[in-house]
Amino acid sequence: MAERVLMKGNEALSEAAIKAGCLHFFGYPITPQTEVNAYMSKRMPKIGGTYLQAESEIAAVNMVLGAASAGVRAMTSSSSPGISLKAEGISYMAGSDLPCLILNIQRGGPGLGGIQPSQADYNQATKAPGHGDLHILVFAPSTVQEMVNTVFKAFDLAEQYRMPAMILGDGLLGQMMEPVEFPAVEVTPAAKPWATNGMHGKRGKNIVNSLYLQADILEEKVLERQKRYETIEANHSECEEYLTDDAEVLVVAYGASSRIVRSAVNSAREQGIKAGLLRPVTLWPFPKKQIEAAAAKAKTVLVVEMSTGQMVHDVRLVVEGKRPVHFFGHTGGVIPTPAEVLEQIKQLSGGAK
Repeated sequence: MAERVLMKGNEALSEAAIKAGCLHFFGYPITPQTEVNAYMSKRMPKIGGTYLQAESEIAAVNMVLGAASAGVRAMTSSSSPGISLKAEGISYMAGSDLPCLILNIQRGGPGLGGIQPSQADYNQATKAPGHGDLHILVFAPSTVQEMVNTVFKAFDLAEQYRMPAMILGDGLLGQMMEPVEFPAVEVTPAAKPWATNGMHGKRGKNIVNSLYLQADILEEKVLERQKRYETIEANHSECEEYLTDDAEVLVVAYGASSRIVRSAVNSAREQGIKAGLLRPVTLWPFPKKQIEAAAAKAKTVLVVEMSTGQMVHDVRLVVEGKRPVHFFGHTGGVIPTPAEVLEQIKQLSGGAK
């Protein structure tokens, strides 16, 4: 049996990235993810890896672009304002078909906002991580162990489909400590015939590029990418369902918010209220079919987020008015409580049975 270790979320994710074969980290400190930089600065030199604290978030993401072009597993991390600065580089990597891992441990915003936990970057991650017709893979773990497991999956899928992947966490997950196990796997780097890692007299010249001045050629590249996106949506949308089979009140929440909702659902069940939780594991691709099926069995839907309501719009699009969809949340770093969510569930169900 693998040894369980008590670790903070930021540090556990960092160690998982190393075990997943990432030996190249480029970052810039910002609360509440600074421990990622601190951990990598200690570990990377000991294992022959590269740690570089760049002069800015913009520099860091472009260093990831360069490393990814050479075919190595590369990673950067930041918190909300820093991800905004990285958006141009993320778009460049998407346009160059380059895999990488990006970590966002969200804080309150807009602007500098505050350092408390938030989920207000949902729209940025899933709708506009950068300019142009693009998507990136977006994963939303809810425990430190799931953060660890997601790192391996994120790197693998990013390389399979040649696109950036993001793990969207928040200050709660980054800062909390939980026992974790690291998968005992040997990571063998996949061959990357497109990489700019030397011709060695065996192949032609590789060029990594996102600039296409002829409109018809750019359209062809973008449409080819869209076909990949359709394949991903068909095969890799994930969610977790908890007590949804007979749920009359279906609560949809992701990440740290889902932990709060699970407690509220348990309390509701104790009071005779048929509540259930559906937790999107992937935010892009969004688990549309799973939400549609679960909502069809319920009488009403409640979306809980640490924002003013962003994912709620995607849930409403999926449900298409067939069921009422309500929203409850806090923003700016205020965390919803199980008691508040339970009260919302009780109101929607008509009270305890």
